[in-house]
Amino acid sequence: KKKVVVLGSGPNRIGQGIEFDYSCVHGVLAAKECGYETIMINCNPETVSTDFDTADKLYFEPVFWEHIYDIIQHEKPEGVIVQLGGQTALKLAEKLSKYGIKILGTSFDALDLAEDRGRFSDLLTELKIPFPQFGIAESAEEASQLADTLDFPLLVRPSYVLGGQGMKIVINKQELEEHVIDLLKSIPGNKLLLDHYLDGAIEAEADAICDADGNVYIIGIMEHIEPCGVHSGDSNATLPPFNLGEFVMQQIKDHTNKIAVALKTVGLINIQFAIKDDIVYIIEANPRASRTVPFIAKAYGEPYVNYATKVMLGENKVTDFAFNPQLKGYAIKQPVFSFSKFPNVNKALGPEMKSTGESILFIDDLKDDQFYDLYARRKMYLTK
Repeated sequence: KKKVVVLGSGPNRIGQGIEFDYSCVHGVLAAKECGYETIMINCNPETVSTDFDTADKLYFEPVFWEHIYDIIQHEKPEGVIVQLGGQTALKLAEKLSKYGIKILGTSFDALDLAEDRGRFSDLLTELKIPFPQFGIAESAEEASQLADTLDFPLLVRPSYVLGGQGMKIVINKQELEEHVIDLLKSIPGNKLLLDHYLDGAIEAEADAICDADGNVYIIGIMEHIEPCGVHSGDSNATLPPFNLGEFVMQQIKDHTNKIAVALKTVGLINIQFAIKDDIVYIIEANPRASRTVPFIAKAYGEPYVNYATKVMLGENKVTDFAFNPQLKGYAIKQPVFSFSKFPNVNKALGPEMKSTGESILFIDDLKDDQFYDLYARRKMYLTK
């Protein structure tokens, strides 16, 4: 029997293991359907993927390279699925590729291209897709020089982090230098990305499945109620969008299709957009299962992770599936915060994620009082 290894999200930050766990479990079940012996590596006791009866074999081990390598040497699987366990699993793709272990789905080079801001921006330029002006700095001096050409406000973020860790919007040179020095102390040697922050922009995101032949199916487009700059995990978001015109929606669809194909995506991809003056800019692309995939799957009643896993395994093409999403009205993703348990935490929202989970609110139309309430409070905690 052919074996497949699925990497989990590890003991992730509170609330961030749950959505990825949904993807891991459905990935395991899809691989079983295709006749594979499934091997799960994860060590989060709060998640379903570590239940004894989910995968054929469970290795309750930290999702670290040394543990994974030993297991792979022992089990000799056909390949490893890294797309379903969030950033934790994705970070291991480089080592797997280096040691000649097959990554099922999107290749390491494509994953790295999306993470490497310089290469990714070159790709967007080639595709004629707009993105906010940016620069890369490795010291406070470099950051200060960049600020002269990029203009404030700036979004400062370290490379290869999860949940917006260390991200901040700065509005002058003093704030910029203080934040850069703090970041380089905590993450030495990290390349810092400085983006011109599109003040007052609307944020949206799209999730899609793409196969090796370049067939793309967009499973859902969501519009954030909060302004651009609040982390997507902390934003209330509507499925489908409630306030984007046909011209903007077409740009989102076109950009998603072009990027998914150009990155040679095999499986899932999430792309985040900033919309200003009817122009759709790309914030980032993640060729993996995002935290919104379980939300979209539940809202539309479709097993999208199951489909995507079969595409990764090479068992099916996107065109093989009869997609039939069912949703009356709108589904709203609402973040859940645990500020009452952490009274000293700053409640102001920004690019660094603070929510510990999420819930779904179904409404029939935009006249719903709960939607009015969410929309009225959308700017309450935004911080610069």
